[in-house]
Amino acid sequence: MSEKVEIRTILKDWRLHVLVLLIVVLTEFIGQISIPVGPGAILLLPMLYALAIGFALYFTPVVSKRQSKNAEPLIVMGVGVLIAKIGVVIGPQIEDLIAVGPALILQELGNLGTILIALPVAIWLGMKRESVGMTHSIGREPNVGLIMDRYGFDSPEGRGVMTMYIFGTVFGAIFLGLLAGILATVTPLNPLSFALASGVGSGSMMAAGSGTLIAAYPELESQIIALAGASNLISLATGLYVSMLIGLPLANKIYALMNKNKGQGE
Repeated sequence: MSEKVEIRTILKDWRLHVLVLLIVVLTEFIGQISIPVGPGAILLLPMLYALAIGFALYFTPVVSKRQSKNAEPLIVMGVGVLIAKIGVVIGPQIEDLIAVGPALILQELGNLGTILIALPVAIWLGMKRESVGMTHSIGREPNVGLIMDRYGFDSPEGRGVMTMYIFGTVFGAIFLGLLAGILATVTPLNPLSFALASGVGSGSMMAAGSGTLIAAYPELESQIIALAGASNLISLATGLYVSMLIGLPLANKIYALMNKNKGQGE
């Protein structure tokens, strides 16, 4: 009963809905902006403006703490609608998904690159155990749960994973949208490969990455949505197990090895 009352209260927060509507109208009015970069371009989409404007308004009196709290469940509802749309699009594209073959399954191993690249850099910068929480995965909800279960909320690893969770929530979609736009237009790689790479296990990041690709290659819209959506769903389903069985043990092994060598060097 309390949950129903809470949802009803959120839906009655008309100031929040009006503010969101104004942001949407403003960003759609601005439209897509293309910044030429060599042979390609950086594509700035309305979703990126909306994230930036919403983030800026949070630090002003325009948005109250209550409205900020009320907005959190609305994100889940919005992602739910997005996933439903993805499911409808995936059906007709099932033959293309089958044709992708093992790449659709093995793409989850690409997330381990954060360990092999970011963890050594973090250690060289002087970070301690928090670097394991920060780099063992992309730091979304399943990964946060794994770290909290293993080490606890107040542990260095817990602080590390929460740092990346917050950073990814604020800047992840912007980063992935810009990265997908640059790489897809500058490199000779097939844009559908970047659609697969957009499915990192985050609905907002996947939407930003695939949205940029669709803007650059509108003729491939159905295939991009299908591949990005399927990749994202697989990442959500398998990401926790990859982190639990491979990512976290590998991060701990590299951390122990590098700190052992560092101690010998000193």
